[in-house]
Amino acid sequence: MIPPRTLTRHALAVRRAAVVRRVRLAPTVVRLTLGGAGLAGFDAPGPDDHVKLFLPDPATGVLHAPTLVGGALQRSPDGVSISRDYTARARRGDGPTTEVDVDVVLHGTGTDPATGGPASVFAATAAEGTEVVVAGPRGSRDVPAGVSRVVLVADETALPAAARWCEQLPAGVVVTAILDLEDESVDAYVDTPGPDGGPSAFARASVERLYRVDGPGQVLEAVRSLGRPDDDEIVWAAGEATALVPVRRYLRRELGLPAEQAIVDGYWKRGVVNRDHHEPLDPSDPD
Repeated sequence: MIPPRTLTRHALAVRRAAVVRRVRLAPTVVRLTLGGAGLAGFDAPGPDDHVKLFLPDPATGVLHAPTLVGGALQRSPDGVSISRDYTARARRGDGPTTEVDVDVVLHGTGTDPATGGPASVFAATAAEGTEVVVAGPRGSRDVPAGVSRVVLVADETALPAAARWCEQLPAGVVVTAILDLEDESVDAYVDTPGPDGGPSAFARASVERLYRVDGPGQVLEAVRSLGRPDDDEIVWAAGEATALVPVRRYLRRELGLPAEQAIVDGYWKRGVVNRDHHEPLDPSDPD
């Protein structure tokens, strides 16, 4: 059986940073590279670690930074505080030269505030030098020991974490990736070279690309087609919460897999602003 992933707690830190580069990796995915002395000491060692990124007020451009009160994060009372959770895709350098890549999926047009959310608009338009705040991660869960195969199920928002899984798993572990993509334009992100300039992180995986424009229900069908995982195999799935409910029910209820073997996380939920991904994915089965 797969042992529980080891959780390492981190002292919560609030770090000021600035946009160093902004690169469009696909029509709907932008990489923000953040840098600055405030990122010294930053680390996110777990494959699916997430940070909270605080952005300037879109109406005024003023960044209302949070503070730490008694070790807890407290939002500024002085103005609009915009924050979203993201995977820290990569970290480079040390001290004042530290850089962190954050890959942002653009919802709506990503440039028009009337159709794109504030985080999408920021990612699509932020100028170099624009200040942000990075908070966290609060904790890191390591790659589980003793696995022979990992099945990764990810939509666009979970691709950075899925890529980190591919990079961190030992060479002998078999990786199968089921990618739930809007259309073929997102392939450009999947095929993006790794942070070191080498092959795409997904190059080591057997990848099945599913496109939502072709119809619903494909992800569950693809997961079912793999059969029951062996005792030393795990499934990690992340993305839009509602779409993952049937996947989780299949893994946890129908197959009876333990939580250590079926890790399912709703990163976002259609129609809900800034969903807390710690909330139960399936209210009828919160375990």
